[in-house]
Amino acid sequence: MMPDRVPRAFLFLALLVLGAVLLSIFVGRYPTPYWMPARYLWHDELARRLVLHLRLPRILTALLMGMVLAAAGTVMQTIFRNPLVCAGFLGVSQGAAFGAALSIVLLTPSLMIIEIFATIFALTGLLLSYLLAWNIHYGDWVLRLVLAGIVSSALFSSGVGVLKYVADPLKELPDIVFWLMGGLWAVTWRDLLYVLPIAVLSLGLLLLMRHRLNLLALRDDTAFSLGVSPFKERTVVLATSVVGTAVVVSIGGIVGWVGLIVPHIARRIVGADAGKVLSASMLLGGVVALLCDDLARTIRAAEIPLGIVTSLVGSAIFMIMFFRSDIGGRS
Repeated sequence: MMPDRVPRAFLFLALLVLGAVLLSIFVGRYPTPYWMPARYLWHDELARRLVLHLRLPRILTALLMGMVLAAAGTVMQTIFRNPLVCAGFLGVSQGAAFGAALSIVLLTPSLMIIEIFATIFALTGLLLSYLLAWNIHYGDWVLRLVLAGIVSSALFSSGVGVLKYVADPLKELPDIVFWLMGGLWAVTWRDLLYVLPIAVLSLGLLLLMRHRLNLLALRDDTAFSLGVSPFKERTVVLATSVVGTAVVVSIGGIVGWVGLIVPHIARRIVGADAGKVLSASMLLGGVVALLCDDLARTIRAAEIPLGIVTSLVGSAIFMIMFFRSDIGGRS
């Protein structure tokens, strides 16, 4: 993309975010299927309460979730120099799934307890990956992290399988399954306030370090010669991405494909500069997650899990890009 087109691309993405938010306010099943005329905000007390107390916090949470997942996916694809990795790569998503399942089986299906346990075990997944990487004596640091992430994810995935096996099939198992499929049907202002501080801090720190991403994608010796401390800065960027991911996953469950596909679309829009891709991915990720959530809560009266919708949309986009040989993006 020509440099003079990049500002226009960001303006377009910003307007797209604003348009998606405004559209989402009026999309839903009440008071009429699929669409709520604007007049109901002034003449229908129930519709106004629904928008202010249910729909609006859900819209903002979906927007924030998409931004965090897309930003984390961009960071990991850049640092690992692999276009097919995403936010849950270091055992984060599976760690969160294990924490949520553990709280449902052993404690209580309370949303707050599930969120706390999911956050704790998502961060535990990151810590375990790092400890394993330190003790693997093969390859460079990036390769060791890849191997450690695979082991950590497999360990927590087997733990989730055990918990599903011992869970009460009438009470606990359905809760685990629905959480694993992802969804924002129970989100309130309390949940948004739980996510907001850490997610915003994570996004802010990543934006501040966005110009270092191109350097961090280089080999260690090359990056060091250019004045970068590869190990320290990669650790900070990865940890920031994973912490943000852990918090949003604890609220919405496993929502896949956003962090995998959105960075590729962003590269087609703004070019290969990792700093610009990160900013564009945040905006575009918020739009994708928000529109997918609109579909999830609108198509049928019985809500479709968000993870299913993002998987369908993401896999369709992936196939289109694959057949056009654009998985790596354009430089």
